[in-house]
Amino acid sequence: MPSYIMLANLTDQGIRNIKESPKRQEAFRNLCEKAGVKVKDVYRTMGRYDVVAVVEAPDDVVMTAMLYSLGALGNVRTETLRAFTRQETDQAVAKMA
Repeated sequence: MPSYIMLANLTDQGIRNIKESPKRQEAFRNLCEKAGVKVKDVYRTMGRYDVVAVVEAPDDVVMTAMLYSLGALGNVRTETLRAFTRQETDQAVAKMA
Protein backbone atom coordinates (compact mmCIF):
# COMPACT_ATOMS: atom_id res chain seq x y z
CA MET A 1 0.00 0.00 0.00
CA PRO A 2 1.41 3.45 -0.86
CA SER A 3 2.81 5.51 2.02
CA TYR A 4 2.29 9.23 2.55
CA ILE A 5 3.86 11.81 4.82
CA MET A 6 1.32 14.40 5.92
CA LEU A 7 2.65 17.75 7.08
CA ALA A 8 0.05 19.89 8.85
CA ASN A 9 -0.26 23.35 10.29
CA LEU A 10 -2.95 24.40 12.69
CA THR A 11 -5.38 27.00 11.40
CA ASP A 12 -6.59 29.89 13.57
CA GLN A 13 -9.56 27.68 14.49
CA GLY A 14 -7.25 24.78 15.30
CA ILE A 15 -5.02 26.78 17.63
CA ARG A 16 -7.99 28.46 19.37
CA ASN A 17 -9.23 24.98 20.25
CA ILE A 18 -5.81 23.42 20.97
CA LYS A 19 -7.06 21.77 24.16
CA GLU A 20 -9.30 19.63 21.95
CA SER A 21 -6.34 18.31 19.93
CA PRO A 22 -6.17 14.89 21.67
CA LYS A 23 -9.83 14.33 20.75
CA ARG A 24 -9.16 15.62 17.23
CA GLN A 25 -6.30 13.15 16.81
CA GLU A 26 -8.67 10.33 17.69
CA ALA A 27 -11.24 11.77 15.26
CA PHE A 28 -8.48 11.90 12.60
CA ARG A 29 -7.73 8.22 13.16
CA ASN A 30 -11.44 7.38 12.86
CA LEU A 31 -11.77 9.47 9.68
CA CYS A 32 -8.80 7.64 8.17
CA GLU A 33 -10.15 4.24 9.15
CA LYS A 34 -13.53 4.99 7.54
CA ALA A 35 -11.77 6.13 4.36
CA GLY A 36 -9.55 3.04 4.19
CA VAL A 37 -6.38 4.92 5.23
CA LYS A 38 -4.09 3.35 7.84
CA VAL A 39 -2.41 5.69 10.33
CA LYS A 40 1.10 4.48 11.09
CA ASP A 41 1.98 7.31 13.50
CA VAL A 42 1.24 10.94 14.37
CA TYR A 43 3.76 13.39 15.83
CA ARG A 44 3.44 16.91 17.23
CA THR A 45 6.43 18.86 15.97
CA MET A 46 8.28 22.11 16.47
CA GLY A 47 9.37 24.21 13.54
CA ARG A 48 7.66 24.81 10.21
CA TYR A 49 4.91 22.21 10.79
CA ASP A 50 2.76 21.54 13.85
CA VAL A 51 1.90 17.92 13.09
CA VAL A 52 3.46 15.15 10.99
CA ALA A 53 1.59 11.92 10.24
CA VAL A 54 2.71 8.81 8.40
CA VAL A 55 -0.17 6.99 6.73
CA GLU A 56 -0.86 4.33 4.12
CA ALA A 57 -3.71 4.45 1.60
CA PRO A 58 -4.77 2.11 -1.20
CA ASP A 59 -4.21 4.85 -3.81
CA ASP A 60 -3.98 8.59 -4.40
CA VAL A 61 -7.74 8.99 -4.91
CA VAL A 62 -8.56 7.48 -1.51
CA MET A 63 -5.86 9.62 0.10
CA THR A 64 -7.13 12.77 -1.59
CA ALA A 65 -10.71 12.11 -0.51
CA MET A 66 -9.58 11.71 3.10
CA LEU A 67 -7.55 14.94 2.88
CA TYR A 68 -10.58 16.82 1.54
CA SER A 69 -12.66 15.52 4.45
CA LEU A 70 -9.95 16.49 6.94
CA GLY A 71 -9.51 19.95 5.45
CA ALA A 72 -13.24 20.60 5.50
CA LEU A 73 -13.17 20.35 9.29
CA GLY A 74 -11.13 23.56 9.36
CA ASN A 75 -8.53 22.73 12.02
CA VAL A 76 -5.46 22.05 9.86
CA ARG A 77 -4.00 22.76 6.45
CA THR A 78 -1.95 19.95 5.01
CA GLU A 79 0.86 19.33 2.60
CA THR A 80 1.16 15.69 1.65
CA LEU A 81 4.12 13.85 0.20
CA ARG A 82 3.96 10.45 -1.50
CA ALA A 83 6.74 8.40 0.10
CA PHE A 84 8.48 5.63 -1.81
CA THR A 85 10.05 2.57 -0.21
CA ARG A 86 13.46 1.31 -1.24
CA GLN A 87 11.78 -1.45 -3.25
CA GLU A 88 9.55 1.04 -5.10
CA THR A 89 12.57 3.23 -5.82
CA ASP A 90 14.51 0.22 -7.12
CA GLN A 91 11.59 -0.61 -9.44
CA ALA A 92 11.51 2.97 -10.74
CA VAL A 93 15.24 3.00 -11.35
CA ALA A 94 15.00 -0.33 -13.19
CA LYS A 95 12.47 1.22 -15.59
CA MET A 96 14.66 4.16 -16.50
CA ALA A 97 15.27 4.63 -20.21
